[in-house]
Parts: sequence; C-alpha cells; structure tokens
Amino acid sequence: MSKMASFLKDESGAAAAEYVLILAILGSAIVVAITKFGNTIATALNNAGTAISAVNF
Repeated sequence: MSKMASFLKDESGAAAAEYVLILAILGSAIVVAITKFGNTIATALNNAGTAISAVNF
C-alpha cells in the first residue's frame, strides 16, 4: 500500500502535463491566428518583396 500512496503523492509529472497543456493552447492560438490573418500577412509580405525588388542598388 505504501507504494501506491507514494505514487499518488508523486507530483513530478504534473509540471510536464502543465507544459503540454500550455503548448497545446499556444499551438491552437497560432493555428487560429494563421487561419484568420494568413491572407493579410501573405499580401503584406508580397508587397514588401515587390517594394524591395523595385529598389535599384
């Protein structure tokens, strides 16, 4: 019984589980942001590339 009690009291994996949860939330937020703003960002980068290529050195 003492092994089971010590196993239940052991919280060494709790931090790892919290990090996984944080990474999952951040990953979801990144996917939503890319989905929502992807075309806008692509257009802005394309415009910047066009402006840079138009400069004569």
